[in-house]
Amino acid sequence: MEEDDYTYFDDDNDTFNTFNFSYDDYHTVCDKEEVRSFARVFLPAIYALALVVGLAGNSLVVAVYVYYKRLKTMTDVYILNLAVADLLLLLTLPFWAADAVNGWKLGVGMCKVTSVLYGMNFGCGMLFLACISVDRYLAVSNGTLARTVRRRHCLLLCLLVWVVAFVVGLPDMVFTTVKHGMLRKSCIPVYPTSMARPTKATLEILEVVLGFLLPFLVMLFCYIRVGRALLNVPDVTQGKKWRAFKVLLAVVGVFIATQLPYNIVKFCRAMDIIYTLVTHCEVSKSLDIAMQITESLALTHSCLNPILYAFIGASFRQHILKVMKSFGQRRRRYRHRNEPAVEISLNSHSASEDTTTFTI
Repeated sequence: MEEDDYTYFDDDNDTFNTFNFSYDDYHTVCDKEEVRSFARVFLPAIYALALVVGLAGNSLVVAVYVYYKRLKTMTDVYILNLAVADLLLLLTLPFWAADAVNGWKLGVGMCKVTSVLYGMNFGCGMLFLACISVDRYLAVSNGTLARTVRRRHCLLLCLLVWVVAFVVGLPDMVFTTVKHGMLRKSCIPVYPTSMARPTKATLEILEVVLGFLLPFLVMLFCYIRVGRALLNVPDVTQGKKWRAFKVLLAVVGVFIATQLPYNIVKFCRAMDIIYTLVTHCEVSKSLDIAMQITESLALTHSCLNPILYAFIGASFRQHILKVMKSFGQRRRRYRHRNEPAVEISLNSHSASEDTTTFTI
C-alpha cells in the first residue's frame, strides 16, 4: 500500500508525531473510531438489558433469603453471596455504558471505585460457582466428616473468596485513572512505562486462571463425581436421575458457553502483550470488538445465576410464590384500604422441609 507522511496523536505521551508509515502498519497508527462507534451502540443496549434482568433476578434471590428463607445449607450461603456479588457487578454497568457513549465524566475517584467493583465482583462470582460445586459434591458424598467440614469452614471460605477477589482487584485501585485523549476522557489502567508490558500480561493471565480455569476445573471434577454418585443411587427413579443430570449439564454448559469465548480473547490479548503478535490495524480492531462482544456475553451469566442456582429448587420456588403473593396482597390493600384483605393460603409441604436450594 502507498506510504505517506502522517501526523498522529500519541495517547501514551499526549504528543503529536510525524513519520512515514504504511496504513497497514499497526505499530505506527491505528484509528479506532470504528471500534468506539460500535461500542457506543452495542454496549449500552447490552448493559441495559443485563441490568434490568440481572437486578430483578438477583434482588429476588436476596429478598427471599433475607425475609422468607433461612440459610439452612451451605449452598444457600454461597448462593446468597453469589447474588450479592452479581448485584454489585451489575450496578457498575450504567457507568460503563455512559463511558462508552460520552467518555468518563465522573472523576478519578469514581473511576477507581467502579473499576474495582467490576473486577472484584466478576472474580467473586466465578469463585462462588466453584464453592457451590464443591458443596454439592460433599453433600452427595454423605459423610459425617464432610458435613462437619462444610459447617465449620463455610463462612471462612466465603471470607477467603472476597479477600482473594479484593486482592486481585487491587491493581485496578492503584493503576486505573482518567486518561485525557484528544477527543474524550477514558477510565483505564495506566501503568508505568518500565512495568507496563509484564504487568498487563500477568494480570490478564491471572484473571483467566482465577476467573475461568480454576472454577471450571473444580466444577468439572465435582459434577462428574456427583453424576457418578447419582448413577449408583438405587432408590432414585430413572426420570429423577435424568432431571438431575440435566441440571448438571445446564450449569456446566452455560458456564462454558458464556465464559470460554471471553477468556480465549483475554488469553490471546495476553499473548499479544508478551509476544507482539498483532501487527496490523484491522486485526487489532477485530480483537477489540471481539473483546466487547465476549465480555458482554460473559456478563449474562450474572442474569442466569438466579435461574441456575436458586429458582430450579422446589423449596425456593415456593418462597418466590410467597413473595409474589405478599406483593400482590400489599397492592390490593393499597388499592382497597377499606375492604377486608382476603387471605389465600399456600398449601405446600416442600417450603418447610429442610432441603437444599440447589436440588440434585
